[in-house]
Amino acid sequence: MDVNKIIAQNVKKLREKRKLTLDAASEITGVSRSMLAQIEKGDVNPTISVLWKIANGYKVSFTSIIEEPPQETVSVLRAAEPLLEDGGRYLNYPAFAFDEAKQFETYRIVIKPQGSLSAQPHLKGAEEFITVFEGSVAITAGDKTYNLNTGDSIRFMANVPHAYANTGSTDAELHMLIYYNK
Repeated sequence: MDVNKIIAQNVKKLREKRKLTLDAASEITGVSRSMLAQIEKGDVNPTISVLWKIANGYKVSFTSIIEEPPQETVSVLRAAEPLLEDGGRYLNYPAFAFDEAKQFETYRIVIKPQGSLSAQPHLKGAEEFITVFEGSVAITAGDKTYNLNTGDSIRFMANVPHAYANTGSTDAELHMLIYYNK
């Protein structure tokens, strides 16, 4: 299924489950009413930042907005089209969607040279676990920046503004796990 259709269905289902009007949803997410309506119709390709605003406003995981729920006990995920930011220099490949029983979601991230992403704070208690498989990156959490290279890993509380930037001359490839501690 097309990722925009999945997002449209999930965003609408989340809003309706909370019995919110588009105006009320706009107020709690910080996303305009017209943008929410276009997303729910599948008429736009929303940015990662907009999707994070919706997730944070609804107090749900990011992947609960972008993934189809698994139908089987074994899941094989085939490579799919990434979500793009920073003019295509930040590529987010969602892997395993949020699972209520496990409280986490995972991603494969590719950041092209000079690519970056500034992220909104996640829900209170959320932690990010990142491992760099290729390249060099600067990860900012709050007001501190950490430089990581191939093989390095970092864990930080993600309920603060944070950012990722490729500091090298080749693609940086990362694995990201977001854990939602209750």
